[in-house]
Amino acid sequence: MTNINFDVIKIGFVFGGLVFFLILELIVPYRENSISKIRRWMNNLTLGIINIIFYQVVVASLLVTTAFFVTKENIGLLNLVEMPTWLKIIDTIVFMDLMFYFLHILIHRIPLLWRFHRVHHTDLDVDVSTAMRFHLVEIVFRSLAGISMIYFIGADPLGVFIFECVFLLSFLFQHSGIRLPRQIENLYWILFVPPAMHRIHHSVDLEERNTNFGAIFSIWDRIFGTLLTGVNQDQIWMGVDGHIQEKKLEIYHLLWMPFTPAVK
Repeated sequence: MTNINFDVIKIGFVFGGLVFFLILELIVPYRENSISKIRRWMNNLTLGIINIIFYQVVVASLLVTTAFFVTKENIGLLNLVEMPTWLKIIDTIVFMDLMFYFLHILIHRIPLLWRFHRVHHTDLDVDVSTAMRFHLVEIVFRSLAGISMIYFIGADPLGVFIFECVFLLSFLFQHSGIRLPRQIENLYWILFVPPAMHRIHHSVDLEERNTNFGAIFSIWDRIFGTLLTGVNQDQIWMGVDGHIQEKKLEIYHLLWMPFTPAVK
């Protein structure tokens, strides 16, 4: 497989996931929209397109190049001992997901990083388009962190590709505004992150927001004590205090938001 194939597949996951979960949201929404879905999608997808272009032009090749370099030079934790390729791929996925869990916590805890991340959290409804709602500066930071992770653990190139695909699909799924049967969602919650778990993280309530940081696996929240369950999904108020007026959440407001006064 070439790098071009990798890129095409990842872009296919993104746009295929967007369409798939949008259709499900229209068929089985978990609750009615509180504001215009079309206007939100225009803002969120505009940010998403900007981020995808940057990612594909600048970041994607750096991730692949770093993964092949550390593998060839035997750099990083996973290259300290001999192991079969399949095990190295699994370790790559698990380790990177764990490190992105800690990175997510840092983004919430460090005021400068939160200034950019709050763009994501100011969405007044959460659906699959919210997964695209990130400020470009945060994408730059996350990309640099991802490259550092690959170098640190000596990630397998195929493992990095699989991780990115699983991460993207999980991210789209957990933001989707679909209502799942409770039994299925509770079963999925044992190991992975369902939409109900991540909606709590998007609550305007600060105590609820500072929970459920997992991306692919929910086990990190269980292990490190950041898991919150039992919240009434129909009563979660989405957003960030100080950013609750729809007319002040247009695309130009979102791009400028990190440079406005801090809001927790």
